[in-house]
Amino acid sequence: MANENKITAAFVQQFHDTYEVASMQNESRLLKTIVNRGKIVGESFTVNDMGQVEMSPSGARFGDTNWTIPDAGVRTALMSDWDLFIPIENRDIPKLKAHPNDKYMKNLVSARNRTTDDIIYQSLIGSVTRTTVDDAGSKTVSQVALPNTQIILSSFGPLKKQIIKAKTLFRTNECDEKNGEKLYMIYDSHMMEIFLNDTTLTNADYLKIQMLQEGQVTTNWLGVEWIPYEKLNNGAGGATERRTVMYAGTAAHFGDADITGFDISTRPDKKNIKQVGGVHSFGAARANEKKVVAIDFLV
Repeated sequence: MANENKITAAFVQQFHDTYEVASMQNESRLLKTIVNRGKIVGESFTVNDMGQVEMSPSGARFGDTNWTIPDAGVRTALMSDWDLFIPIENRDIPKLKAHPNDKYMKNLVSARNRTTDDIIYQSLIGSVTRTTVDDAGSKTVSQVALPNTQIILSSFGPLKKQIIKAKTLFRTNECDEKNGEKLYMIYDSHMMEIFLNDTTLTNADYLKIQMLQEGQVTTNWLGVEWIPYEKLNNGAGGATERRTVMYAGTAAHFGDADITGFDISTRPDKKNIKQVGGVHSFGAARANEKKVVAIDFLV
């Protein structure tokens, strides 16, 4: 027909009135599991540590006093600055049915929360700057790495066996729930897949793993609270491994500062366009190596 495909060219198209945001982690999951020092003023903050001391037999009744001086040091968490800015062209706003401002702000907060988790995770498995002063007053600054005794390599055995060993180390170090500590375990999708495919798990254990899969992140298994986090580093063996971590709630300290905060501002130097964003400062430091056990597992 002569009119075929003529009228149809004027059919109305309904445009989406919102934005579908990409799937991503929105909340900070690790911040609630460590010591939050709150807002920090300055370029860094410190974490003081003190070693263990033991009693000894008194000896002679009027003998000399033997002094025991515990090892003590000051750990430093250096603050690092992070920023994120998104431009909004004023000329585009009237042409959009979907206004992006609210989604932008939610996106900014989500990015901040993910960065918080990244910094906490790296502080648990990385090195920390520690300063000590000897009897002569000499100051020594060193980088303290997680010792090999606190790292369970993939060669130790299956992941399940590694986790049991990690839990044992916390008991050996007097850092478990019997000493008032709350234990946490970071897991990712690779770990969950390993457990779900493990036919040797008991029905009760399997139920716990299914709870992890269903998003019940507060579930406890082996006396440990499991926290999902997908950005694990490679293990010592490279790309075929990932490094997860079991840790006590007092194992690391975190602090932050809002340099500008997230807001909407006008840029006169860019034709008065609007921008949403801000600058934030974060820092974290491990407080005690015995309260952290890293696990390298095969993927």
